[in-house]
Amino acid sequence: MYTAAVDAAALRHLRGQRLGRALRRLERTLAWGETLLWPWLDLGIRLWLAQIFLVSGLLKVANWDTALTLAAYEYPVRWLDPYHAALLGAAVELVCPVLLALGLATRLAAVPLLLLSLVIELEYRHLAEHLDWIVLFAGYAVLGAGPLSLDRLLARGTSSSALPLVDPLLHLYGAISRYLGPLFWLAVRAWLAWSLVQTATTPPAEALAVLLLVGLATRPAALVAALLLASAADAPYLLMLAAMLLLRGGGAVAVDAVLWQVLQRRYPRLAGMSQELLARLPQVVVVGGGFGGLAAVRALRDAPCRVTLIDRHNYHLFQPLLYQVATASLNPADIAVPIRELLRDQDNARVLLGRVSGVDTRARAVLIGEQRIPYDYLVLATGARHSYFGRDEWEPWALGLKRIDDATAIRRRLLLAFERAETCTDPLERQRLLTFVIIGGGPTGVELAGAVAELAHHGLADEFRHIDPAQSRVLLLEAGPRLLATFPEQLSAITERSLRALGVEVLTGARVEVVDGGGVVVGGQRIGARCVFWAAGVMASPAAEWLGVEADRAGRVKVGADLSVPGLPEVFAIGDTAYAEAWDGKPAPGLAPAAKQGGAYVAKVIGARLEERNPPPPFRYHHLGSLATIGRQAAVADFGWLRLSGAAAWWLWGVAHIAFLASLRSRVAVALSWFWAYLTFRRGTRLVTGGEEG
Repeated sequence: MYTAAVDAAALRHLRGQRLGRALRRLERTLAWGETLLWPWLDLGIRLWLAQIFLVSGLLKVANWDTALTLAAYEYPVRWLDPYHAALLGAAVELVCPVLLALGLATRLAAVPLLLLSLVIELEYRHLAEHLDWIVLFAGYAVLGAGPLSLDRLLARGTSSSALPLVDPLLHLYGAISRYLGPLFWLAVRAWLAWSLVQTATTPPAEALAVLLLVGLATRPAALVAALLLASAADAPYLLMLAAMLLLRGGGAVAVDAVLWQVLQRRYPRLAGMSQELLARLPQVVVVGGGFGGLAAVRALRDAPCRVTLIDRHNYHLFQPLLYQVATASLNPADIAVPIRELLRDQDNARVLLGRVSGVDTRARAVLIGEQRIPYDYLVLATGARHSYFGRDEWEPWALGLKRIDDATAIRRRLLLAFERAETCTDPLERQRLLTFVIIGGGPTGVELAGAVAELAHHGLADEFRHIDPAQSRVLLLEAGPRLLATFPEQLSAITERSLRALGVEVLTGARVEVVDGGGVVVGGQRIGARCVFWAAGVMASPAAEWLGVEADRAGRVKVGADLSVPGLPEVFAIGDTAYAEAWDGKPAPGLAPAAKQGGAYVAKVIGARLEERNPPPPFRYHHLGSLATIGRQAAVADFGWLRLSGAAAWWLWGVAHIAFLASLRSRVAVALSWFWAYLTFRRGTRLVTGGEEG
């Protein structure tokens, strides 16, 4: 078996980084949780406190005589006459809660409420609830409001404005937060610890109180404390304080903070490793930045190696949603993320933009034109391309869907067909322009046909004056006996019925004989159409030709049980590039989960070889299920043990696809686009771009 030697010094240094990486992953996770949840917790606390005092103020104004009587006899303030006490209290309760809820001048609003809470506690009645108010208002006086506030929204413009005293006031706020903030978090921990001791006197509660007081394991301690304090009289406020510690930590005056600083100094970032030392590690070259290639690179984050990812594009593409770009539902940027952005924090990885032209297996080098990239291990994740079953002359007329360029070309041809039909005076030509043929009844063909039908029947409604887009013909041609051949027959039948309900004409057993500029010929019958889209077949990239090894009929490299190429143990193939009988004796499917599982597995094999550990067991593909959407609230899902259709499958399909997008920005953009389209039936990217077609 081939193994690449790992420099001993580099290996020791890299092993020393693993805890550091684990710490940084933990840091990123905690920061992500704080970023996502803290704004909403802060807003909820402000609204909760504001409504308590605002309601009290409104009641006083509505019953002023009663308020004066209470101020004189029920809760008099020794150092203030009843009239002025009631007037001042009502003013504070009417103005400050509104400012607090909006997060406007939050610190200035919190101070009067803090003083009012102190007066209520000291002059009127002693309650734990009042002490909770005091702690929370002190926090807002010291720290200000969170991200969901007008203070944060206006901060940048206010700081550079010409308003008097703004700059000194902002500096004062910063100094207060910097110096008193740690003391506030110490006070919160101390108050929770005291509440624990008062509420539960068992030894675990006392030990937990000690942890909170010293700030050791603050976040888990706060979580357990919240469970123990759930039955306290002032439980809502104590839970708020515990949640604050859970999201923000114990502050600077805590053992956690000291330990964190020590660990960060002990385990610095890998970027501190010299380039000379890094260059002595073995090099793993990954060709292809799709699902499999990216999974392999990410899984090699902690391996003692350098990783070079080569792709002809600078972005990672979420191919399952390409058809939505093609049908004007999404922008290309919604489903593509720059690869460098995704690997920005992986210090042992670099990205090269280039088109691989071959592999020199003798010299162990990948060829990019005249450039040679040496490798110790090579992972080929080059994906697949269109297959016209030997009829490549069909390609100009039947556009496939594998790249962003394909999707934008389909969108251009699709939208131009409607535009030209609007100005066309020949009824026969207009009918050809408004006839759309999709060849192939697999998931891509089904989804594309449903999307084209929805665009014609709903997305373009009332936008043309001489044509009715709803009169368009959408035909889905499948050579086999049914749609979605890999799904159960029951779901195939449901899919066909759903498509017909959308207005799609489904023809099964329809083998295409001719594709040209005038349309298609099926069973000797011509169907006139200016738009023909291909979703019938794919073939692997020329990876097998580069290696000079055996391939199957689709051009996939036949690999062994560990996904390595026979005779080339240092070379691996995954995803659509590989033919691996890893699905209960059947070939692993050309799906994104199979590619991702293969990439992660190959990374384990390479890591085991580099560190001279036992290899993992043979690769086995674990099928998570199959999903296909048909149209609005229509989809099918097959998990083997569970089969779904209709709205439930549609929602599941949407959630799954959003979850598997590569970046948070893409998830938000896609979710908002879908929400808008769902409410309005409108597609937001109906732009005809690119060169004019004849």
